[in-house]
Amino acid sequence: MTAFPPNKKQEQRLIGRRGLRRNAWCEERPPFETIALVLQGGGALGAYQAGVYDGLAASNLHPDWVAGISIGSVNAAIIAGNRPEERAERLRDFWREVTRDFSWDIAPIRFLLTHGDLARSATNQASAFRGLLYGASGFFEPRLPPPWLQPSGSLEATSFYDTAKLRTTLERLIDFDRINSGETRLSLGAVNVRTGNFVYFDTATHTIRPEHVMASGALPPGFPAVEIDGEHYWDGGLVSNTPLSWIVEGKPGDTLVFQVDLWSSRGEFPRSLADALTREKEIRYSSRTRSVTDRFKHLQELRNACACVFDGLPEQLRTSPEAQMLHAEASRSVYNIVHLIYRSKEFEADSRDYEFSRLSMEERWQAGYNDTLRTLRHPEVLERPEGLETVFTFDLAVDGRE
Repeated sequence: MTAFPPNKKQEQRLIGRRGLRRNAWCEERPPFETIALVLQGGGALGAYQAGVYDGLAASNLHPDWVAGISIGSVNAAIIAGNRPEERAERLRDFWREVTRDFSWDIAPIRFLLTHGDLARSATNQASAFRGLLYGASGFFEPRLPPPWLQPSGSLEATSFYDTAKLRTTLERLIDFDRINSGETRLSLGAVNVRTGNFVYFDTATHTIRPEHVMASGALPPGFPAVEIDGEHYWDGGLVSNTPLSWIVEGKPGDTLVFQVDLWSSRGEFPRSLADALTREKEIRYSSRTRSVTDRFKHLQELRNACACVFDGLPEQLRTSPEAQMLHAEASRSVYNIVHLIYRSKEFEADSRDYEFSRLSMEERWQAGYNDTLRTLRHPEVLERPEGLETVFTFDLAVDGRE
């Protein structure tokens, strides 16, 4: 495996050897009005999303709109809050900050761990346990005294960890003035604790600050709710872990969507209690991405039908309230939705989302990078749909194979 992060010479050799630079590099912008990047929540698995963005940037594909939930919001804010040429490096800075190098990062031991599932599983569990005890640098740390010793009714009594260091990290890595300039649209999903309503903090309607990013990732009871304008918010993944619907319902015109999922909705029947816990988490957080996509395809067919019906109405009927309702819903836009899904390894257990070792981060980043470049080798991904179908979906990088 290539060392993380690859320097420019290593990257050129890696891409050149596999013929990916030639096939994936986009000399011209694809024929879409909007390029959108959609990022799920998944804690430590978010390094895969950073790798996907690295692959997109290496292919000269830069999103106009980034939507995220939980760790996806952190990655999304780093992308939107930096110049295109600096985004991948700022993502690297974040993921270096929050992951740990351990004593086993010695070549012979590293080789053993990456070639033996049993040893690697034990190592990952030890790493996850260490994360539970000590937290992740620049991200979260155990609350002292613990919540059951905090004053009842206080915010400190509601979570096991303190995320104050995350604010400092975000302020260091993100230019919030750039985010709020509107150069790249940013949407962050969260849940109002008091009402239970799902909300999006969006640069189209909000001035984004560090607390909006933190609110989107405030998963209880690990992390505390974040107060914004007198209301408290938790992680958007409690309601929906996939912000795809926010993008497509916004009618952004012809759109190329890269949907990056950290949890696969499909999996094997569990063989043990540990497997059952893992599978439950996968089902809960995958948020039925394919069903959302299928519903959107049907919705877009209805929008297209509305446009056709409206065009066929006599002039005197077009001004009627009913016709205007049709016109408001009408859309002839087309969409390519490209799914990039993290395929977990057999040695990764239900602790995968809080296992912050440097080795796992490197592997996840590289997997995202490779999956993106493999997918972009298929030219149809970047081609505008033609004919009767207005929504095409792609899932081409499966288990490292095309």
